[in-house]
Amino acid sequence: MVTELRVPGDKSISHRALLLAALAGGESRIRGILTGEDPQATASILRELGVRVPPLVADGELRVTGVGVRGMRTPRRTLDCANSGTTARLMLGVLAGQKLEATLTGDDSLRRRPMRRVTDPLSRMGARFDPVAAPGRLPLRVTGGPLRALDYRLPVASAQLKSALLLAGVTGGVPVRLVEPGFSRDHTERMLAAAGCALTSSPEGRGNRVQLTASPSALDPVDVVVPGDFSSAAFPLALALLGGAGEGIVLRGVGLNPTRTGLLPVLERMNARIEVDMRSAPERGEPAGDLIIHPSDLTGTEVRPGEIPGLIDEVPVLAVLAARVRGTTRITGAEELRVKESDRLGALAANLSPLGVEVEELPDGLVIEGTDRPLSGPVEAYGDHRIAMAFGVLGALPGNDITVDAPAAVDVSYPGFWEMLERVSTPAARPSARGAGPEVAAHARPVRGRGPVIVIDGPAGSGKSTTAREVARRLGFRHLDSGALYRALTYALLESGRPPDSWPALTESDLNAHPVRMTAAGSAFRIMLGARTLTTELRSPEVDAHVSAVARLPAVRGWLLDRQRQAGREGSLVGDGRDLGTVVFPEAEVKIFLVAGVEERARRRLLQTGRAPDSESEVTAEAARLRERDRIDATRGIAPLKKGADGTHPPFEEQVDAILREVRARVGGRDSEVPNSGP
Repeated sequence: MVTELRVPGDKSISHRALLLAALAGGESRIRGILTGEDPQATASILRELGVRVPPLVADGELRVTGVGVRGMRTPRRTLDCANSGTTARLMLGVLAGQKLEATLTGDDSLRRRPMRRVTDPLSRMGARFDPVAAPGRLPLRVTGGPLRALDYRLPVASAQLKSALLLAGVTGGVPVRLVEPGFSRDHTERMLAAAGCALTSSPEGRGNRVQLTASPSALDPVDVVVPGDFSSAAFPLALALLGGAGEGIVLRGVGLNPTRTGLLPVLERMNARIEVDMRSAPERGEPAGDLIIHPSDLTGTEVRPGEIPGLIDEVPVLAVLAARVRGTTRITGAEELRVKESDRLGALAANLSPLGVEVEELPDGLVIEGTDRPLSGPVEAYGDHRIAMAFGVLGALPGNDITVDAPAAVDVSYPGFWEMLERVSTPAARPSARGAGPEVAAHARPVRGRGPVIVIDGPAGSGKSTTAREVARRLGFRHLDSGALYRALTYALLESGRPPDSWPALTESDLNAHPVRMTAAGSAFRIMLGARTLTTELRSPEVDAHVSAVARLPAVRGWLLDRQRQAGREGSLVGDGRDLGTVVFPEAEVKIFLVAGVEERARRRLLQTGRAPDSESEVTAEAARLRERDRIDATRGIAPLKKGADGTHPPFEEQVDAILREVRARVGGRDSEVPNSGP
């Protein structure tokens, strides 16, 4: 049976659609946008610059009213690009022509990536960039203003650099003439032309000449249907070619821009059986179509430097694919990969070799000898979404046993990647996860992190939160605070401007439009809203006043389950909640159920609010409320409260010690070593 699949919207087009909609004069429409972390960073920054960008919705229509080419306001805070290099570089170009000052920053990985390739030509145009820390890297203070025309030869064929300079020409209202040594992706040129810019593109020698001869005072609104991301499609495509998806896969509605599909002719040389059903592209729009992929007997090939710009993002998946073909694959001219989210060439070599693949790392590429031997071992993704997904595909193939250390990294570009991998991979490619408890589908191997999941259930007021926090501290594990997720969603709803009386009608899809997530950060979790980390905002009086109402919303339980399970994939976690062991993490290595008399729970609940009960009648009233809550929790449709089979109920210090002994007895010496921490 051939599986049909749609991949998330194109990341590159999603960024550019948001930026051009913001700069347009009027209302733009965007459908099929990617809701991953990178476009969320762009949307968050545009909001800080005064653009009203609604929550990103993948399966709906986004309407954005632009502020004009020079209508952005001075932001009130530092603009956080998170891990998105596209956001940072394109935004440098947009800000160069704005009459304002702003500071751009990013996460640790992005702050290590070079920005001079963009800031040097933008400085020649008249913008000013002052480093806050290391020269040529984020954070950078940008001072925009009047710009000069630019005639520039790019040192490399780079869509990000080309786009930044063209966007500076638009916001600065000046001509830009560029020559690049090859053909990089042309989404920006297509979209600027559709928005009313006078722009030409033509071959020059082995390269490409692009000229922005005139920019209108106001861009036309854009009407964009974002096709499926070809780079994301490359992962299930590789799985199907290697026989890991049964009879094959049909990928529907994939973007087939010729500047993006350089992987296809390379795969054709490798004997890949791929059918392309191209649809007619709208005028000045993006070509799209379907890909039909069949299992194939692949052979190695040579990938030459001139081919790299057309498949730069697909090199990681091509490398792991090369590890399973007959013969040798040689990739050169890919030195640009050393300054992506990670040093991708180094990351590929460092991971392939310990798995049992013969690989030689070159200054600008890799030489990989294919093998049919079983591959097993841990993989370090270096926080890079494409490295994590590439080895996820390798781990899903029959006979391989590979774990990926940072599964949540895939949310940058492919939310739901691990679920897709489980759904389309063949049963033979789904070995069970090792350990006690129910058997888990194969995606738990690449998804699960480095340590066990411990859950502490129980009704409200049973002491589970305090106990879980202390157990996590003593073990050095992360504590999953589900209450913080409720508060983050409350904050997001308040910030969106939706009136609270409209909240009960919200669906789970409506809630998912708010980019609230929990990300692993060392020994803790960060609560994120788009590219922002929420801290003191979670305890504001406004959130306090509305969080209980949010927790009662019918759609919230399903919304919360997704985020709790995503956090669990990181492993090394202690979670507390009324249903974590029975519903959220049924495969958890250790499950505890805490109980207490309802009157004792009532006293604890009153103390948690900061006030001691004045009378027994106050305790009785609170106990009645808890009984009613228990009844509702036990009969709700999603995640009903159930008592676990192996619950315990000693006093606090004893129960913490007992849980630690139980964890070490059940988990010690298995896949992840549990520290022998004392009280």
